[in-house]
Amino acid sequence: MADCLKGYRKIVLLTFPPEVSGNPVVCVIAKKYDISFSILQAQITPRKEGHMTLELCGPEENYKLAMAYLQEQGVRITPAAETISRDDDSCVHCGMCTAMCPNDSLSLDPVTRRVLFDSERCTACGMCTRVCPVKAMHADVDMEQLH
Repeated sequence: MADCLKGYRKIVLLTFPPEVSGNPVVCVIAKKYDISFSILQAQITPRKEGHMTLELCGPEENYKLAMAYLQEQGVRITPAAETISRDDDSCVHCGMCTAMCPNDSLSLDPVTRRVLFDSERCTACGMCTRVCPVKAMHADVDMEQLH
């Protein structure tokens, strides 16, 4: 497998149609294209549509070939936010984001009842940006073409 510290690294959101969600397409890209992956989040909806947030890394050319393979399989690829930031002046510390954060980079301080944001732990999955009622959480999205 490729070394993430030296390879090309991207975080992507994958959406699998029901007819593909049971297929081992992520394993195929790992083996066939020498891409290593970390699953940051995964879900299958009641309609059998799959959603995954993956951190992928490996040689850049292999990454592009792997993305082309996924698209051929009917998988929709969306670049994920590379960084998440918070507007501290806008945050009302409601805690909604803490329930969605898969790795506890957002937590509620039990003493002050304020939301703490550890940007070093953040994997930039973007879940907090979707639920923040005052839009205090911001995603800096890499809009680069994936193919």
